[in-house]
Parts: sequence; C-alpha cells; structure tokens
Amino acid sequence: MTQHRTATRQEWLAARRELLDAEKAHMRQGDQLARRRQELPWVPIDKEYVFETDTGERTLAELFDGRSQLLVYHLMFGFGFRVDEQNPGCTGCSFVADHFDGAVPHLNGHDVTLVAESIAPLDELHPYRERMGWRYPWVSSLGSDFKYDFGAAFTDEQQRNGAEYNFRDVDTVAPQREGMSAFALEDGVVHHTYSTYDRGVEQLMGTYQMLDLAPLGRNEDGLEYGPAWWHRHDEYDQGPAPSRRPARS
Repeated sequence: MTQHRTATRQEWLAARRELLDAEKAHMRQGDQLARRRQELPWVPIDKEYVFETDTGERTLAELFDGRSQLLVYHLMFGFGFRVDEQNPGCTGCSFVADHFDGAVPHLNGHDVTLVAESIAPLDELHPYRERMGWRYPWVSSLGSDFKYDFGAAFTDEQQRNGAEYNFRDVDTVAPQREGMSAFALEDGVVHHTYSTYDRGVEQLMGTYQMLDLAPLGRNEDGLEYGPAWWHRHDEYDQGPAPSRRPARS
C-alpha cells in the first residue's frame, strides 16, 4: 500500500504555507479563465427550438423564465454510464444533476436560470426525477435539433463517420454525451455564449471539490477507471464504505 509520510507541526506548517501560495496562484488563474469565458463573442441563434415542459411547449427564449442568462445541462437519458431499463438516466449525469437543486435559488437570485434537457418524452423523465428527488426544471428536447446542434447528441451518420465533439474532429462518437451550454437573452435575441463537455462538467460537481480537500483526495488510483466508484445516490450502501486508506509511515 502507499506509504504516507508524517511530520512535525512545524514541518507541516512550512509545507502548508508553500502550498497556499500555489493555491492562490491557481485561483487567480481560474479567475482569468472565467474572464476569458465572459469575453467570448456571442452567437445569435436564428433557429427556433421548442421544448416540452411541465407547463406545456416553450421556446428556448421562454426557458429563460424572465431572466437574462440561461444554463442548460445536456443530461443523457436512455444512454450513458450504467444505464438499463430500470435505470434510464446516466449515472454520471445523475451525479452532476444531484448538485443542481441547492444552487437554483442562488442562480435565480443572480439573474440565471438553470434547466436540464434530455431527448426523451416527459412521461419517461418524470418517474426518474421523482426517484432522484430532483426539483429543478427538466425539459424534453425530443423532436428538436437542440441537443444535436449544441454538440451533445449525434446522428447515426455521425456515429458511423465521425463528427465534431468538444470542438475537435473525432472518428467515433456515442449517440449522446454530457455537457452544458450557456445562453444570453438581449433585446429579445437569444445568443449562445459558451459550451463545455467531457471533463469540463466536473466544475459542476461540488462533491469532487470536497473530495479534493479530503486526506485521500479523489482516491481513484487502482480502480479500473476513474468513475468506477460512481453510483446513483440511492444505490450506495448506507453502511461504512470499505477502507481504501493507505498505511502511514
């Protein structure tokens, strides 16, 4: 097993102060990246997108719900990690979506609306939402090109011949992928401002940020693959997890 060194309090304090300098530099770099996102040019959207919602059909502009900013999470449904008939929502997307409800009041209070969209009928989304206990808006984009146009779903032809995914040309793509897209509404015109995919959605997963503070961090070394430990929140054993704690030196 991995041996972890021990130290005196004074040695720990010296190392912690050195790490603090690196943490501050990392945070400042993150601030710079955020400003660069906000400085990206906006692309007006001319195409009409219609979604099925709990209150009937709504356009993309209507999803803003009176606010000027919109975040749309592309939630994989009917395809994804550990998906079957009993578990139709992607495990990874479900992990991401578990973080939404607590954020919604704060986002709404800061002029931002958050919704998720999936290419499935509402009557299939509702039972899974009830099981997960989610309250945030979740709409159906079934019958719309929305998920395809914003890089989170791919046609049969694209799956055979390759497509652009995560702003790169790739030879093979899955039917669906996770992602988030951002939009602004100005003078009645919707603009696309930003999208992120793949590991870009980790920034939505507060659990990972907390794990990064824990003694063993994400503790994924030695697993078959990083997300192998992920489950839907109602699938974890409620007892203590098996220890993966390294021995101390």
